[in-house]
Amino acid sequence: MQRRTLLRAAPALVLPLGFDAAAQSFPSKPLRYIVPVSAGGGSDLVGRTVTERWAKALGQSIVVENIGGGGGAIACQTTARAPADGYTLLQGYVATHATSPATRSKLPYDPVKDFTPIGMIGTTPNVLVVNANVPVKTLKEFIAYMRANPGRVSYGSAGQGSLTHLTMELLKLATDTYAVHLPYRGVAPAFTDLLGGQTQAMFPGLAAAMPHIRSGRVRPLAVTGTARHPLLKDVPTMAESGFKGFEAYQWYGVVGPAGIPADIVKALNETLRSVLVAPDLRDRLAAEALEPTPMTSEAFAQFMRADIARWTKVARDRKIDLDA
Repeated sequence: MQRRTLLRAAPALVLPLGFDAAAQSFPSKPLRYIVPVSAGGGSDLVGRTVTERWAKALGQSIVVENIGGGGGAIACQTTARAPADGYTLLQGYVATHATSPATRSKLPYDPVKDFTPIGMIGTTPNVLVVNANVPVKTLKEFIAYMRANPGRVSYGSAGQGSLTHLTMELLKLATDTYAVHLPYRGVAPAFTDLLGGQTQAMFPGLAAAMPHIRSGRVRPLAVTGTARHPLLKDVPTMAESGFKGFEAYQWYGVVGPAGIPADIVKALNETLRSVLVAPDLRDRLAAEALEPTPMTSEAFAQFMRADIARWTKVARDRKIDLDA
């Protein structure tokens, strides 16, 4: 009887030993790093810049694969269905893991249950800008201008449900003001009409806004971060302008399929952190106005849940459901 019991128990004893050995030898082959947009552009630059250095820290190559389409949904589904062994990772960002879940009731993936958080890469604030001909110089003046011109102020966005859309809707909620929303297919055409005066305002990411701010064709009124940004030292935060808790970030992080073993998550997180604290990476990402923001896996998970909750509330309050 004792011998039969031991024989039955043997497979259960073998699995954990093999599992630990696999975790300890990680990584033993190249990793696949999925970027959920087409090649080129800021998101792709971030991914390739980080993985170039991360591969050296891991001692294995990282193959970057661009999978666009579906607003990042195809890349998310591809990642979620991959083996949970740490060899397939996704560069999740604010659209895939915050604003899309908030504004789409039929999203084909669960941003929390289908993924294992690995760590944050970095954040950049949004900045409220107006066409240089709009007669305001502060956020307070802009709010007064909207109230004095009901229905005559319009703002552009990178599309329905984008961060540029929801951030302005959050401002409208906070100030009980009204402005007409004009969605575009990306931030570039939205800027074209803002510069031309067809719209009066926008709430883009700082990296996209900086060339136009430097040219003097748009005027920055406030940034959404918790502190003033080094690139705009004279521009106050939303909190300084009277709106405490008003935070919106374009952010990038790394996730993998749900169920990646804790030892592998730890190895990935610690090596990613070692890359993010290096001064040369900070300088390289400055082109995207991105501030490296290393976090533990647990802290990153909490950050994403809070961001989803924030934008879900805005979407519900403004009755925004792109799948309705």
